Amino acid sequence: MKKIVLATNNPDKVREIKNIWENIPGIEIVSAGDFKELGETKEDGETLEENALKKANYVSRALNLSAVSDDTGLFVNYLKGRPGIHSARYAGNEASYLDNVDKLLKEMEGAPEENRYAEFRTSVCLVRSGREPLFTKGVVKGKITQSKRGASGFGYDPVFEVKETGKTYAEMSASEKDTMSHRYKAFKKMGDLIKREVAQLG
Repeated sequence: MKKIVLATNNPDKVREIKNIWENIPGIEIVSAGDFKELGETKEDGETLEENALKKANYVSRALNLSAVSDDTGLFVNYLKGRPGIHSARYAGNEASYLDNVDKLLKEMEGAPEENRYAEFRTSVCLVRSGREPLFTKGVVKGKITQSKRGASGFGYDPVFEVKETGKTYAEMSASEKDTMSHRYKAFKKMGDLIKREVAQLG
């Protein structure tokens, strides 16, 4: 059994990723939250890829295990790409999900429907000792709603309407979101890569 550490303490992310990877044989998935000795990694990269690599590198080296990390951003045309790589801390370093959503809606006040285009992007990085990092990406297109809709999910889910469905992530069941989200797409691609080399993972 090969152990892979998810370089996140976010229980919502851990649940989502474990669901996506539940059918990968031969691996044990654990969370960075299981290792109390780990500190926080400062996400000061200029791209999603840089932040994902930095987090995965830190956890892999600290624990001498393979580690996977992601960074996700919501990119809104009307706001010239903001909040982008700062999505998790949009309303401040200690901001809650609701704080970030409320700030986004306030900045989008008055924006017409045709200017509310947005997309979620996720970059996933897998770090293994002695090998080049692996990267995968996932993108979902949609728009920012005029107000919050739905009660499921987390983060910006209540205000991101997926183009294909006309529903916000928060209006979807967990299983529905888990099969079409930006994070699902990126981690599904990474899971396919892991399946191919699971016997060689260190």
